Amino acid sequence: MEIRRNVVSRFLLLWVVGMLLSVQVFAQGLTVKGVVKDNTGMGVIGANILVKGTTNGTITDFDGNFTLEAKKGDVIVISFIGYKTQELPAAATMNVTLQDDTEVLEDVVVIGYGSVKKDDATGSVTAIKPDKISKGITTSPQDMITGKIAGVNVVSTGGTPGAGATIRIRGGSSLNASNDPLIVIDGLAMDNDGIKGMSNPLSLVNPNDIETFTVLKDASATAIYGSRASNGVIIITTKKGNAGSAPKVSYDGNVSFGKLRSKLDVLTGDEYREYVTNLFGGEENLPYPLGTANTDWQDEVYRTAVSHDHNITISGGLKNMPYRVSLSYTNQNGIIKTSNFERFTASVNLAPSFFDNYLKFNINAKSMVAWNQYADGNVVSAAVTMDPTRPVYDNSTNVFGGYYQWSVPANFNNPDWELTSNSLATQNPVALLNLKDDHAKSKSFIGNVEADYKFHFLPDLRIHVNVGADYSEGCQTTIISPYSFSNNYYGSNGVAYEYKYNLSGSAYLQYIKDFADGKHALDVMIGTEEQHFHRTGYEIKSGTNPLTNAAYDEVKREDTAYGYHSTLVSFFGRLNYTLMNKYLLTATLRQDGTSRFASSSRWGTFPSFAFGWKMKEEGFLQDVDCLSDLKLRLGWGVTGQQNLGNTQDFPYLPLYTSNRDFAYYPMGDGYLTTSRPASYNPSLKWEETTTWNAGLDFGFLNGRIAGTLDYYYRETNDLINSVYIATGTNFSNMLLSNVGSLRNQGIEFSINTKPIVTKDFIWDLGYNVTWNNNKITKLTGGDDEDYYVATGGISTSTGSTIQAHKVGYAASSFYVYQQVYDDNGNPIENTFVDRNNDGIINDSDRYIYKKPTADVLMGLTSKMTYKNWDFSFALRASIGNYVYNDVLANRANVSTNGVWSTSGFYSNRPLSAINLGFSGIGNYYMSDYFVQNASFLRCDNITLGYSFQNLFKTSGYNGIGGRIYATVQNPFVITGYEGLDPEVQSASDTPGIDNNIYPRPITFLIGLSLQF
Repeated sequence: MEIRRNVVSRFLLLWVVGMLLSVQVFAQGLTVKGVVKDNTGMGVIGANILVKGTTNGTITDFDGNFTLEAKKGDVIVISFIGYKTQELPAAATMNVTLQDDTEVLEDVVVIGYGSVKKDDATGSVTAIKPDKISKGITTSPQDMITGKIAGVNVVSTGGTPGAGATIRIRGGSSLNASNDPLIVIDGLAMDNDGIKGMSNPLSLVNPNDIETFTVLKDASATAIYGSRASNGVIIITTKKGNAGSAPKVSYDGNVSFGKLRSKLDVLTGDEYREYVTNLFGGEENLPYPLGTANTDWQDEVYRTAVSHDHNITISGGLKNMPYRVSLSYTNQNGIIKTSNFERFTASVNLAPSFFDNYLKFNINAKSMVAWNQYADGNVVSAAVTMDPTRPVYDNSTNVFGGYYQWSVPANFNNPDWELTSNSLATQNPVALLNLKDDHAKSKSFIGNVEADYKFHFLPDLRIHVNVGADYSEGCQTTIISPYSFSNNYYGSNGVAYEYKYNLSGSAYLQYIKDFADGKHALDVMIGTEEQHFHRTGYEIKSGTNPLTNAAYDEVKREDTAYGYHSTLVSFFGRLNYTLMNKYLLTATLRQDGTSRFASSSRWGTFPSFAFGWKMKEEGFLQDVDCLSDLKLRLGWGVTGQQNLGNTQDFPYLPLYTSNRDFAYYPMGDGYLTTSRPASYNPSLKWEETTTWNAGLDFGFLNGRIAGTLDYYYRETNDLINSVYIATGTNFSNMLLSNVGSLRNQGIEFSINTKPIVTKDFIWDLGYNVTWNNNKITKLTGGDDEDYYVATGGISTSTGSTIQAHKVGYAASSFYVYQQVYDDNGNPIENTFVDRNNDGIINDSDRYIYKKPTADVLMGLTSKMTYKNWDFSFALRASIGNYVYNDVLANRANVSTNGVWSTSGFYSNRPLSAINLGFSGIGNYYMSDYFVQNASFLRCDNITLGYSFQNLFKTSGYNGIGGRIYATVQNPFVITGYEGLDPEVQSASDTPGIDNNIYPRPITFLIGLSLQF
C-alpha cells in the first residue's frame, strides 16, 4: 500500500509540475499572424493593430498582413479610419474583416437650412474641423481657417490686439457693395459690421467653442441664402455635449510674448546730423539747429507684449439633454505701447430631445464683454518720421506735458501758454501714446432657439423653426490732454455710443424618403425667413477753455444722432434627388425682398442647379482597388447683393439731411437747423452674380489620399458703385448706380494625405492652391474707352488716388505713370514715358500697371506625431500681388525741402529713400516705381507639443489627460517687398496700399490643455 501511495503521490506531483510548466509556456508568448481586409475582400493598408491596454502594436502592410507578439488571453484591437474598430482575442492566425463605419461614411456637412451626407454633396462645399494640435494662436475664429481652405483668403488688418480680418471667397464680386461672405453661427445669419469698441464681430465666438467650419463657395451651394450669399457663406457650428455622458471638465490656457519682427530702416540721430549738415553745406547753413539726442523713436513706441488666454469647459448630458458650458478670458497686449484687448466670453448650449427624438431643441446663447485700449494709428508713421536728433522729453516749456514737440507762437491770449504745437509738423510719438486715452467697452449677445419636430403620423416629414437675435452695444471714450499735439490748450473729451440688433426668424418643412429599396432618394424642403437689422448711435464731445472753463468746439447729441434699419423677407425651397446612389440632382430657388430698393426692383429671384455623379459606384470602377472615391460635380446658380452699408438703407428715396457747422437760419431770437437734399436713385437694383462650377472629388488607398479639384466662373452684373454724374442732374455730383459687370474665374485644388503611418509615427499633410483672375468687363458710367472710376487714396498728395476700376482690368488696379530709368537702372525723378506720343506728359499717359490681389494663393499644413510628441507647421504663399509703397513714396523727397519744411520742422527719412535720392519734383509719387512686387511666403506658426494621460490616476479615478505645447507665430516671411510687411489690408477695405499699418508681431507661446 505504501508503495502504491508513493507512486500516486509522485504521479500527482509530476502532473502538477507539468501543468505549471505548461501554464508558464502558455503565458510566455504567442506570435500572432493575420490579415485585415475590407468588406470587399481587399487588404487594408495601414490598419492599426494594438494589444489592448498596452503600447505594443504594429500596422498592416500593403496587402493587409501583420505580425505581432502577444500573450494568450490578450485582446487585439484592430482599427482604421472609416471602419468600425474590432476587439478580438489573440490567436496564432487571425483573419479580420473590417465593416464600414456608417457614422463615418455618412458624415454630414452643414449646408443652408439643413445638412447633407458629405458623400452626397453636389455643390462646392468644404468642411473642416479645426485641429487643436496645429491651430497656432487663435484669438478670433478667422485665425483658424487662414491658409487652410482653397479659394478662401483671410488677411488680418494688422497686428492690432483683437484685430479683424478681411475674408474673401473666390475674389471680390462687387466694387462698392460688400465683398464679405455671409457668416452663419449655429443657424443665425450675422451682421458683418462691428460696433464701437469691437471692429471684429467674430470676436464674440470663442475659437475653442467651434466644432466645424463649412464654407459654401459656388452658387449651387449658396443660392439658398439668396441676396446675402454673393460672396460665399461661412457656417460656424459650435460644440455640444453628449447625451447620457458624465460631466467632463477641460481647461485650455496659454501665455505668449510678442515682439516686433522687424523695424523700418531709417537714419539714426548721428546719421541724420551728418546727412542734413552735408545736405545744407555745413552746420552754419542749417535753417534751424539740429538736436543732440540720438533717439530711436521706433524703440520708444514698441515693446515686448505679454498676453494670456484661458478657457474652461464643462460638458455632458442629463439623459436626453446634452449640455455644454464654456467660459473664457483673453488679455492681449499689443506691441505698440498702451494698446490692449481684453475679453470675457460665455457660451451655453442645451440640446434636449423628447418623444423618442421626434422633438429636438437646440438652444444656444453666447455673450461677450470686451475692453479695447487703442493706440493712435498715426504713431507708426510718427515713429518713422520724427526727427531722431530730438529728445523724448523736454521741460523747457510746460505746454506739452514735459514732451518735446515742434512749436509755434500761440494766440490763446493766455500769458501762461505762449507756445503751441506746429500742426504741420510730425508729432512726438511717445506723447501721442501717453497724452491720448482712447478706450472702449462693448457688449454682445447672440442667441437662438431651434426646434425640430418629426411628425408622428409621418416621420419622413419634419418642421424646423429657428428664432434668434444678435444684440451689441459699444461705448468709446476718447480723452485728449490739453498738453497734446493735436488738441493743444483746449484738449478734448468725447464719448461715442452705438447700439445694434439683428432679429431673425425662419421656418421650413422638409420631407425625406427613400423609394424602391433605396433606388430613389428624395429630399424636399420649403421655407420662409425674415431678418431685420437696426443700428443707432450718437456722439458728444468738447474741449475746455482753461481760462473760462467754457466748452470749446462742442459736438452735441442732437447734431450727431443717427439711425439705420433694413429688412429682408425671403421664401426658399430645395430639391435633392438621388438615383441608385450614383446620380445626384440638387435644385434650389429663393426669392428675397429688401427694403433697400424701390418697389419696382425690390424682389430678386435666385435659382441654382447642381448635378453629381458618383463615378466610383459604377461597375467599371468598383474593382479599381486603389480608388476609394471619385465624384464629378457640376453646378450653376445666381446670387444677389444688396448690402450697401449702414448709411445706404434707402438710396432710392429723396431724403433730407440736417446741415451742420453753422448752416443755420435766423428766426426771431434763435436759429433753425436747415436741411439739404441727398442724392437718390429710384432705379437702383440688385447686383446679380452668376456662377458656373465644375468639380472633381477623389480619394485613394481607403482615404489616405483625398482631394478636390474645382473650376469656377463668376460673373457679376449691374455692379453697384458711386460714379460722377452731370452737374444739376441730381443733388450731388456722385450717385450710387448700377454701373457695369465684373467676372472672376479660377481653379482650386486641395489634397490631404497621410504619407507615413506606422505604429509610433503618423504624418498628416494638407496642401491647397488657388488661381483667380479678376476683370471688370463693363462700366456704363461713361462711353470713353479711357473712362475709369478712381479709388485708392494715398497720403503724399491730398485727394490723389493711385488705383482705378477700369474695363479690361482687375478691380482696384494701379493707375500710374511709366517710370523712365537711366543707364544704371535708377529711376529718373518725375520723368515718365509719353505713352500716347503727344509730346505732353499728363493724365492721359497714365496706364494700368499690376493689381493688389494675388494670382495664386497656396497653403501648406503639416502635422507629425511620434508616440506622445507632435510637431506641426503652417505655411502660406501669395504670388502675383503688388503693393503701392506709400511709406516710401510719401518720404521719398530727401532734398533740403524734404528733410526741412519751411513751416519750421525737420523730418527723418528711410534709408531706401536716401538711396533713391528724389527731390520731390512734380508727380514723382505717381510712378509705377512705387508699385512693388509683394509676393511672399509666410510661416504662420510652428508648434511642438507633448501629450500625456492618466496623470494622478487612482483606483477610482482615471487621472488627468492633457498636452503641453510651445508655438511660435509669424516666425518668418520671405519676400522681395521693401516695406515692413507685404500682406497689406486696411480696415477700410482698401487693398494694396501700404501706409501706417500696425505691424504683425512674432509671438512665442507656451500652452497647456487639461482634461479632468
